Amino acid sequence: MSLTKLYLAKGKEHSLKRFHPWVFSGAIKRIEGSEPEEGDTVEVYSNQREFLGMGHWAPGSIAVRVFSFEQVEPDYTFWKRKVQQAYDYRKRLGLIDNPHTDVYRLVYAEGDGVPGLIVDIYKDTAVIQTHSVGMYSVREHIAKALQEIYGTKLKAVYDKSAESLPAKMPVQAQNGYLFGESSGGVVVTENEHQFFVDWESGQKTGFFIDQRENRELLARYVKDKSVLNTFCYTGGFSVYALNAGAKEVHSVDVSKKAIELTIKNGELSQAPERHEAFAIDTFDFLKGKEDRYDVIVLDPPAFAKSQKVRHNAVMGYKRLNAEAMKRIKPGGILFTFSCSQVVDKYLFNNTVMAAAIEAGRNIKIMHHLTQPADHPISIFHPEGEYLKGLVLMVE
Repeated sequence: MSLTKLYLAKGKEHSLKRFHPWVFSGAIKRIEGSEPEEGDTVEVYSNQREFLGMGHWAPGSIAVRVFSFEQVEPDYTFWKRKVQQAYDYRKRLGLIDNPHTDVYRLVYAEGDGVPGLIVDIYKDTAVIQTHSVGMYSVREHIAKALQEIYGTKLKAVYDKSAESLPAKMPVQAQNGYLFGESSGGVVVTENEHQFFVDWESGQKTGFFIDQRENRELLARYVKDKSVLNTFCYTGGFSVYALNAGAKEVHSVDVSKKAIELTIKNGELSQAPERHEAFAIDTFDFLKGKEDRYDVIVLDPPAFAKSQKVRHNAVMGYKRLNAEAMKRIKPGGILFTFSCSQVVDKYLFNNTVMAAAIEAGRNIKIMHHLTQPADHPISIFHPEGEYLKGLVLMVE
């Protein structure tokens, strides 16, 4: 099959030679062959006709997401090798066949050299989410590879791409099982804590796996403490706090559906009687809560998904952190996060510092937090580091 060739303008090849997997539309000088359609595999060349990589074409700012820097045949064998490499890496991390944890991320997009693909494992079910038409077109290959690699340990593969694909994509995606079937939910184990996960109707793939290690860190600081978990979603931090001996845990989320799941997960904990959940906006809940909590968790959704709204997001993070800092007990501990990719860790740290100045509290940084190793950050693609966090002592 003859692939469309893209030739870059002079000097625009340097990022690809450093193995950065994105080709921006403004870097393309000319196209040789038929005009590519969204999702097509294309080859990328320098102005001097030197092969640089191949990937999936998409309209927009990022025109190509490179999945190979070598000329390959992107057939089933190729995609299975990609999934196998991701599996072998998680095995080295101790996540495969772990009796204490059966929920983890198997494939993390650019971090695993597969831009546009997420695969999460929930016990014996794999949940796929594609973020590009190109990856959506090979989802059957991915499902088959998962079956062959996991064997009888895998009971189902669920495709949940309808929410994550571009809105104006040329095909109509529908969520559904590519292999096997399930009831749509299961109780999983994370560091011996139990959670009910509903991948069919939950956000993302059903659970925020990326906070696993940060939840475990929280458990070190909550014994006999009063804990507030804001933007709690399904109550991950809340369950860890309850099981670690917190004297009370309050979970807050504006979504009633999220609160229902949080209550359900709280009932799976060792101390459900010490848990209360509230379906209310976090800012409204914080009013009048001065000196109420020893530990506060701020884990909001992405306030900014593009550079255009980054300033508004920064103002939101500043306001949120300042409100929590003003109200937490003296000597309290604040876990604060941002998952906005366009807000890097330096901007986030400076925003939290501005909040501390506004709050007028003396604050020490106890920990710098990020995403776990099953959400790997390629050294050639620093944009893959989206989760930033700080643990602060508020005097």
